Order: sequence, then structure tokens, then C-alpha cells
Amino acid sequence: MAITQAMCTSFKKELLEAKHNFLLSGGNTFKIALFTSSASLGAGTTAWASSGINEITGTNYTNGGNSLTRVDPSSGSTTGFTDFANTEWTTATFTARGALIYNSSSSNRAVIVLDFGADKTATAGTFTITFPTPDADDAIIRIA
Repeated sequence: MAITQAMCTSFKKELLEAKHNFLLSGGNTFKIALFTSSASLGAGTTAWASSGINEITGTNYTNGGNSLTRVDPSSGSTTGFTDFANTEWTTATFTARGALIYNSSSSNRAVIVLDFGADKTATAGTFTITFPTPDADDAIIRIA
């Protein structure tokens, strides 16, 4: 099993089908779920599954993860982009190897798989996912 960082192939197609709305006002709800090193996630991932297979468990983590705060889509040069505000779990105790961002307003469709590069652990502390600067060079979602 492996987690491979990727923009999900199904997401790319679904953008053209207008199944994802990233607008801050009136847009879809996007969430981020955390997974163990036993998960198999990558470009072929199509959706988050409520079964929780290989999703982490631990103190102050709820199946399905956190809702994300969107950053309105924008553009710079020849790139369109959007991003999310940082998210955190406080007083948390768990270990995660990666994450899946998914659209909970649209059948839990997969957006992006994040690979942390190694297991990351919180022990009665704050587990934070820091998103990059929302610009044409760094945003988590960029179309050039």
C-alpha cells in the first residue's frame, strides 16, 4: 500500500463537468480526511469512503476529517488557482501518513491526495495542516 501525492484524475474530468464549486460564498463543502500508512491513495482515487478503511483513529479525530475553509479562486499570469485556510486538530493524539481532500457536497468526490512523506504524530497536542500561499506559483490547486 502507498500514498502518492496527486491531483485526482477524476477531479480533473469533474471540473469540466462543473461538479466542484470553490467559491467562498455559496460554494461546495470540502473536507480533509487523514489516513494511515496502510492506505492506498493516489491519482486513481475517486472518492472518500465512509467505511473509514485505513482512515486514522485517535483522540479528537472524527471519521471524515475537518471541513476546510476555501479561498476564492483567482488567477495570476496564465494560471488559475484556489487554496484552503490551514486546518488543525487540537489536543489530538494520532499518527497520519497522508490525507485526502474531497468534496462532501458532491458525493464525496476526491480532489487531491497529500503525501506527508513520513508518519506524522501528535501526542496530546495540535496537529496542523499548513496550506501553501494562495498564488499562481504555490496554491494547492493550480491550473496552468
